Amino acid sequence: MVKKETITEKQEKTARYAKAMGHPIRMYVLELLSKQSCCYSGDLTEELPIAKSTLSQHLKELKDAGLIQGEIEAPRIKYCINRENWKEAQLLFRELFES
Repeated sequence: MVKKETITEKQEKTARYAKAMGHPIRMYVLELLSKQSCCYSGDLTEELPIAKSTLSQHLKELKDAGLIQGEIEAPRIKYCINRENWKEAQLLFRELFES
């Protein structure tokens, strides 16, 4: 077992982002949102051949990891990439792969 002190905050953040990106649907959503200013969840269900409840679970994972953010604009929820955390994730992965 690894002692808690052995794991750095950087490693924890990288693992959290990696876990959130660990599904092809989530990668699709991230790529789509990173190329736009915003996207509505309703638009995503039209593009992806999955149930709304399944998409909601994927969006929740991305939101919990801090990679996307959402605002309720009844009757929809607007999802956007969290630019600050997206840049941080890119930097962490770049550092990991370049080491």
